[in-house]
Amino acid sequence: MPPVTEAVARRALLRFVASRCCYGRRAAGEMAIRRLRHLGTYRYRLETFSESRLSEWVFEPFTKPGAAGSPRDAPLDPWDVEVGAPPLFQGQTRRCRVPRSALVRDCHRCHGHGRSKCGVCHGAGRTRCVTCKGSRRRPKQQKRCQLCSGTGRKRCNTCSGRGSKTCATCQGEKKLQHFKQLVITWKNNVFEFVSEHHLNFPGKLLSKVSGENIFKDENVVVYPIIDFPDPEISLASQRAIAEHSAAFATSSRILRQRQTIELIPITEVHYQYSGKPYLYYIYGLENEVYALDYPERCCCGCTIV
Repeated sequence: MPPVTEAVARRALLRFVASRCCYGRRAAGEMAIRRLRHLGTYRYRLETFSESRLSEWVFEPFTKPGAAGSPRDAPLDPWDVEVGAPPLFQGQTRRCRVPRSALVRDCHRCHGHGRSKCGVCHGAGRTRCVTCKGSRRRPKQQKRCQLCSGTGRKRCNTCSGRGSKTCATCQGEKKLQHFKQLVITWKNNVFEFVSEHHLNFPGKLLSKVSGENIFKDENVVVYPIIDFPDPEISLASQRAIAEHSAAFATSSRILRQRQTIELIPITEVHYQYSGKPYLYYIYGLENEVYALDYPERCCCGCTIV
């Protein structure tokens, strides 16, 4: 990667200062850069694209009498159902029926009648008048209540006076079709490790930037990296593969794995302003800046990273 020049370093700091409401531009414009120290660190990433399946019983109103009955054959095993996978390393959840699992039964809510007792009038078809509250006369008057014609009760609006309403479970069809629903989850599981850089620099910032890809290995199953120049990366590769194998080998299926190594550039910029030495860092291909002791700033509660 081409090293960061003084011009690039100054532009990066000016852009950083402009994004902070209480940072002044003068120091960034007038500073004297004394030294550029080009460094870097490695980021290892293992991606395991896995698929998991589970089945659950669900039901729906049965609207096609004679179209289904008790299955003749046992339903398929969840892993025997053919379902096309999404693009590699892209998570997704999909639901589908398990073939030969349908069973038709009377609705358990209405017991096969298609209607259920109205919960407002409790099957009576009439409710207490809201105007006279069942007293048959208008409040504070001796006149007969006109809304209920002096009966103290009126027709239930919920069931239109029938005392029952269409069963919400079977939607009036009287029967339900139960079937096994297959829930398939594809997930891209990521293990990430950044090697130690031994700088006065928060390592968490490196997870937000990109680096130069220097190694890529993709296969159904990948193997640990051996003898990488940075031993931490080799150890991280061994640990990541072992953890993913243990986590997904029994409960899921591993469809594909991919491991990569990126070199994340870090430039340590030493500069002088008003006779005093200062330091800031430029990191990632995006040339982000971390300036802990920028000389021209006021304290008003804003962040500095």
